[in-house]
Amino acid sequence: MSRYNLNGRGRQHRLKVFLAVIAVIILILIGITIIVRQIYNRNIQPLNHNQKSQIVNINNGLSSQQIADLLKKDNIVRSSWAFEWYLDSQNLRSDLQAGTYSLSSSQSVAQIVKVLTEGKIATNLITILPDKRLDQIRSDLINNGFSPTTVDQALEPAQYSFLPVLAFKPSAASLEGFLYPDSFQKDSDTTPEQIIQESLTEMGQHLTPALQSAFASEGLSTYQGIVLASIVQQEVNGVSDQAQAAQVFLSRLKMGMTLGSDQTAFYGSILAGQTPSVSYDSPYNTLIHTGLPPTPISNVNAQSLNAAAHPASTSWLYFVTGDNGTTYFEQTAQQHQADINQYCHTLCAQDSQ
Repeated sequence: MSRYNLNGRGRQHRLKVFLAVIAVIILILIGITIIVRQIYNRNIQPLNHNQKSQIVNINNGLSSQQIADLLKKDNIVRSSWAFEWYLDSQNLRSDLQAGTYSLSSSQSVAQIVKVLTEGKIATNLITILPDKRLDQIRSDLINNGFSPTTVDQALEPAQYSFLPVLAFKPSAASLEGFLYPDSFQKDSDTTPEQIIQESLTEMGQHLTPALQSAFASEGLSTYQGIVLASIVQQEVNGVSDQAQAAQVFLSRLKMGMTLGSDQTAFYGSILAGQTPSVSYDSPYNTLIHTGLPPTPISNVNAQSLNAAAHPASTSWLYFVTGDNGTTYFEQTAQQHQADINQYCHTLCAQDSQ
């Protein structure tokens, strides 16, 4: 037998082996594709048959991934990745709309996406928005159809004394800072007391023993932690910025410095019926007086509570939010003034009025 024939047969054998390997790989890939497709199809089906509606708040600025994670966390969809894959398959990622929705785990991903992309917001709801003072919440309740008299009665703390959350509130204090922001179902029989009680109950659920312990480790009572969280809530946005702002305020408290918060000064002047001003002298003006203000200056959410309880491990003593929305942190007054000069013209001019 010639050497040529041997080489030819060897090449043919190797080619057959190569083609067989390719065929196996293709079959494996087809099998994986079928399995993945089956898993995907199962995960875009309803989570269960529970017809009960659930209120979901989709805030402005949330990405499609954050919305998917929120729906998974609230047990509305089976899988966050399958929800995102469906959005991509239908080219709907950018069509999701912010709003307050009534959703059910008995809905498929396709049905849920249809609601979110068409902006079919729930209408039988009352929403207590974040960053709101008690007087603003009062106005919102009145605008939702409740009479001023019934709202004022509903905002009296004494009738909720059975709720554990109010054990953290000084006896003479109002409900300022204790009304947790969320949306609540409303029908013809709903009273403002029911809305307030639901909001207070939710606030209590966020004031966990772990959070109370974290406040204590920073030298704060739970009420003081809520006060600090309200200042952080008003001053800055974003998880990282809020944790760093909390560190600034806690460092200043421990050093005996004034907190230097314009927002507390504004609150004090508004409470006195004055035009918002940083120069109005009230117990809330932390540009003038040391220590925390007497009460919270707005309601709070989980993010600001966690920031106050778990401040960043930094050494800043100053910060300013520029006209571009970015917050700049500094260690010295000189650096702080330089950042004001460079980044904060319009906002700082308004705050100084």
